[in-house]
Amino acid sequence: MDLFSGCGGISLGFATAGFELVASVEMDPWAAESHGANFAGISHGTNAEAHFKARDITKEDPASIFADLGIGGAVDEQVDVLVGGPPCQAFARVGRAKLRAEAHRREDDDADIAFLVDGRVNLWQRYLHYVRETKPLALLMENVPDILNHGGKNVAETVAEHLQKEGYVVRYTLLNASWFGVPQTRERMFLIGVHKDLDHDVLFPTPTHFSVLPSGYEGTRATARKLIPQQVLDGMEVQHSHCWINDPAIEDGLPPATTARQALADLPPINALELLKNGLISRGRKDPAELVKYTSKKPTTTWSRLMREWPAFGTKEYTTGHVIRYLPRDYKIFQLMEEGWQYPQVWQFVEEKRQQLLEKEWKSGGSLKKDAAEIQSFIKAWTLPYDPSKFPNKWWKLYGDKPVRTLLAHLGKDSYSHIHFDSNQARPISVREAARLQSFPDGFVLRGSMNPAFKQIGNAVPPLVAYAIAMSIRSAIGCRTIPDMRRELLNLNHETFATTIGLNEALCVS
Repeated sequence: MDLFSGCGGISLGFATAGFELVASVEMDPWAAESHGANFAGISHGTNAEAHFKARDITKEDPASIFADLGIGGAVDEQVDVLVGGPPCQAFARVGRAKLRAEAHRREDDDADIAFLVDGRVNLWQRYLHYVRETKPLALLMENVPDILNHGGKNVAETVAEHLQKEGYVVRYTLLNASWFGVPQTRERMFLIGVHKDLDHDVLFPTPTHFSVLPSGYEGTRATARKLIPQQVLDGMEVQHSHCWINDPAIEDGLPPATTARQALADLPPINALELLKNGLISRGRKDPAELVKYTSKKPTTTWSRLMREWPAFGTKEYTTGHVIRYLPRDYKIFQLMEEGWQYPQVWQFVEEKRQQLLEKEWKSGGSLKKDAAEIQSFIKAWTLPYDPSKFPNKWWKLYGDKPVRTLLAHLGKDSYSHIHFDSNQARPISVREAARLQSFPDGFVLRGSMNPAFKQIGNAVPPLVAYAIAMSIRSAIGCRTIPDMRRELLNLNHETFATTIGLNEALCVS
């Protein structure tokens, strides 16, 4: 059962690992539609249409949901594994700032601590209610790293303590998506619980790839490492739930992280400036269901093979959702940006470029010297509206030879945080490209227009990370061994999967 399921990142990972989806709970209507479109046909119960329904977890219990889905029998006999990621906005540092700003705008008395009193903070308690009702063998919770320090409180440890009282062995850690082949340096907290009656310790999946994390990750990782009790670092055995996993090292012999260029292979170029010049792109609704043909009959990179041949979500000649935003002012600027440039650099460049172009026009005696309206229009076309000191991460051009940084739900409002590395295309990434960077296969459909589709992708757990965790949980709850799709589709050798690293193995501080 998938709680706060979104469009289905965790569901896809677990379904691919051989789990049968019983039910999902998602409040956003478009995300629920997408989840139903992808999983209703392979889900439990007799009422497939009920899988498309948006549900408020604070108002529904498992019993009512199962009845709606046509699932009979006792509630606690239906679910072996409960998964989910409660909304993270109140935990994330970016979300905290926004909550404070909105509270100050409303002149709330508790504006400075708005992130502490936001109702979403306590949705983990609803998650615990579902644990008590369904009594799963194992469970998974995902959230942002900042849940480890929410106003000075480690919420993950609090959740772990409550789960231990319910009879679970619990551990949580930070895992980076790039360690598992995902072309994105997305870092998240994952908490796993296994019921003590199984007499099995918690297992975290073995990283399959090596990556060098960019600057900016040190802060949250340092905070996480501080959570390890000093007695543990000194070699003493004490009760604690945090498990620190060291970054994979180059000497581990793992393949390098998937790059943006490898990830986006076989998708046709979208040359935004050319489309704009010929009037072939305009403002208005963009349909993620629109078909687009690949540039090659067969996959040309390992990642595109995974995306095109993912079990039950494979494609042949076509995929969908290769659509972009209409940004007539900015395409020309995207073309001039260099890989890795962020908003302050872009803003400074555009300020200088505008002055250079104006001086050149005036020296040549061009039309701008005579027409005040044209001058104003030109200045507007070469002026960026945001304060560079307040929006340092608003724009960013991808490195072609590196994984991308974290995709966020804000993609639903703009895509400037992920501008395509190919200057000839001069555009932000498309919906399908965002899906690939999040490890959603090309046969995965997204309902709604372009903005809801971007939001669903940014909110999701990368399916390939969920798959790695699901394979570990299979082992923990005694499922039979099944072939690992990554061996064939990602060309990973047998040694990569030789051992799932447990709490007392080399990757965890002990």
